[in-house]
Amino acid sequence: MQIIRTIVWVVLLIALLIFSIFNWTPVEVKIWEGLVLETKIPALVAVAFLIGLVPMWLLHRGTKWHLGRRITSLENAARTQALTPVAPAHTPEIEEAPVTATPHAGEEEADKLRP
Repeated sequence: MQIIRTIVWVVLLIALLIFSIFNWTPVEVKIWEGLVLETKIPALVAVAFLIGLVPMWLLHRGTKWHLGRRITSLENAARTQALTPVAPAHTPEIEEAPVTATPHAGEEEADKLRP
């Protein structure tokens, strides 16, 4: 991935260099009614590029930093939770109803036959 990024930046700089060589003419930029700036076209293009690039780059770096801190925090919380032994959940004992002896129909006859 680093090589692709490097290639893109080199191609961009070569394109800017070629553009600068063929367009090295002075221009007047009217900023306000009484303020006129005389500059070369390549300088104007470079400044406009940086005005568009820098805020988005700063936003990207800030978001990446924030999400990195959040991921680290979540990983630490998960690691702490994995290392803490979990006590078994308390299950309440089921109380059984008292058993009352009720003779079944066959038990009475069996008792009569026994000596």
